[in-house]
Amino acid sequence: MAIRVMLVDDQVLLRTGFRMVLAAQPDMEVVAEAGDGVEALQVLRSTAVDVVLMDVRMPKLDGVETTARICVDPEAPKVLILTTFDLDEYAFSALKAGASGFMLKDVPPGELLAAIRSVHSGDAVVAPSTTRRLLDRFAPMLPATGQEPRHKELHRLTDREREVMVLVAQGMSNGEIAARLVLSEATVKTHVGRILTKLNLRDRVQVVVLAYETGLVRAGGGQG
Repeated sequence: MAIRVMLVDDQVLLRTGFRMVLAAQPDMEVVAEAGDGVEALQVLRSTAVDVVLMDVRMPKLDGVETTARICVDPEAPKVLILTTFDLDEYAFSALKAGASGFMLKDVPPGELLAAIRSVHSGDAVVAPSTTRRLLDRFAPMLPATGQEPRHKELHRLTDREREVMVLVAQGMSNGEIAARLVLSEATVKTHVGRILTKLNLRDRVQVVVLAYETGLVRAGGGQG
């Protein structure tokens, strides 16, 4: 079954370009378009979508707030943010709102297609290290934390799961974590899956964001 994609951007020409690229793929189909967040939310009420390509700076309702409203539903489509500038504060806010990643608008077509497929399969398309750079830059925007992590669900994690969460937040891949902890990659993947389930997170990007918010990892990547 083809991946059903929705394009949300106030620039018609940009949507046209993306639609042409996606239409040439046998495993993708553009099923909807919208010029702003309000229209996007209306369309999503009646259209089945798997992945939303979301601009951030739009009239009426911006991409961050639109993403937040979409991601409230656990069955909602995955959101891939398209931004003009790397390390954009809007991208940071969108990740916190529930987006599965972000890409620059001038991304090569092949990378965009790979990102859509990755998001659809449940992976985050922003490398944890890239998310770390976002968080390091915008750490002052995070709420102040005390000595104890604020997130009430963190106590559900085992010591090993907490250890894995810290390493994920420090930008390590499953393979790197496996090497550090002398575990198999399959075991690390299992731990990551349990972390996502226990903390009700969508993907690894959300793990990184939460680790910073709760003080498990400090700006600069150090452990809290």
